[in-house]
Amino acid sequence: MEDFTAVILAAGEGTRMKSDLPKVLHKVCGLPILTHVINAARHAGANKIIVVVGKDAEKIKETYANKDVEFIVQKEQKGTGHALMQAQSAVKGSTHFVVLYGDMPMITAENIEKMACFHREQNANATVMTAKVADPTGYGRIIREGGRVLDIREHKDANRQEMAINEINAGFYCFDTSSVFSALSKVGNNNRQGEYYLTDVVKILNQEGKKVVAFELENPEELHGINNRRQLAEVQSIMQKKIIDGWMDEGVTFINPGTCMVDCEVKIGRDTTIYPGVILEGKTRIGEGCTIIGPSRIKDTVVGDCCEISMSQIDECILEEGVKIGPYSNLRPGCKLSSKVKVGDFVELKNSKVGEGTKIPHLSYVGDAVLGKHINIGAGVIFVNYDGYKKHQTVVQDNAFIGCNSNLVAPVTVKAGSYVAAGSTITKEVPEDSLAIARARQENKIGWAATRNNNLKGGVEVDGK
Repeated sequence: MEDFTAVILAAGEGTRMKSDLPKVLHKVCGLPILTHVINAARHAGANKIIVVVGKDAEKIKETYANKDVEFIVQKEQKGTGHALMQAQSAVKGSTHFVVLYGDMPMITAENIEKMACFHREQNANATVMTAKVADPTGYGRIIREGGRVLDIREHKDANRQEMAINEINAGFYCFDTSSVFSALSKVGNNNRQGEYYLTDVVKILNQEGKKVVAFELENPEELHGINNRRQLAEVQSIMQKKIIDGWMDEGVTFINPGTCMVDCEVKIGRDTTIYPGVILEGKTRIGEGCTIIGPSRIKDTVVGDCCEISMSQIDECILEEGVKIGPYSNLRPGCKLSSKVKVGDFVELKNSKVGEGTKIPHLSYVGDAVLGKHINIGAGVIFVNYDGYKKHQTVVQDNAFIGCNSNLVAPVTVKAGSYVAAGSTITKEVPEDSLAIARARQENKIGWAATRNNNLKGGVEVDGK
């Protein structure tokens, strides 16, 4: 692995995004645009990462606090050459460094490393990453002689002959440190934009007899930059397809991959089947042999082997082997479900531990609870956990049975083997192997309905007694 410094230029204002969020912090497949570039540099072997930021410096710095990234502020945006000049002191001690752009998240660690190795092997003063594309509109054109790059002409400044060149500047470079800053000091801003172009150093280095070479990128797809929301969506689509294709190559089935979203840090086990409309976000881990039916959204969750999830939402939870969820369940953060647990339709769980084999089949709310093994929670059961000021815990021990439409008012414990009769409101501890009944005794008033109906026909209201 090549050892080098990486300088990431990320000072652009991103006005075309029309957003209060800095452009490089918009997310692609679950991570900020800039994070993709930082990760690629790190995986390529960068031992030091410097990011040049501008207007939104504080927001960006806050996002990467404690991430071993050094920030340099470009107070005035005067072009890419001026941006790199701000990093001159920061790269001291590095014999060479790589220049990347913070809004180009498709670049891979593999090609960054290859370019750095190629630079060293060629003993070059500068290496320009290039690519041949069908439509070079908007890109700087490469003017070369053999393997040597003589100049880079910005699209706005190119003549008709130069416009016809289809080899373009990818925007990534590897520079000999002393050579490039010497050349940068001679760059002027006599162009249509009135900016100091980093590309001008190529011509200056050639004039000084330095060696500038081209490293040609095989896959131009990596050159997609992001300047507006449409380009953000385009890059998301390309990267998403790449991620899902990768998982299919690893033995995961996607019934209709174009309808699914999988973030780049998600992991999925082999023989898992993903149905249409599934969203897997954050650091979610899906085990082997699972079935996930959409629409479902699973975020930052660990799912064990052989689980079934149907049309549900799960956020920051742990599911052990053989758990069945849904349809239409909502598992909020802090839930841990042991093996063979069943959570059925229209059930909401929050901050609860559920023991092996326990069933919560339908229409229940379980919050701030500890449930033991092999418990049955009937339909319509509510764990009443909030007193208006703070949350309280409910404990239901092994083999208990909670009847339908019961309320467990926390803090309360239902001990092992006990039954709670349907319709009960439990406010105190239920002893082991007991039956708790907490409801008014039923009273039948024979003939009351007939009397009421007769009275109503005669215009007399009955008082209900």
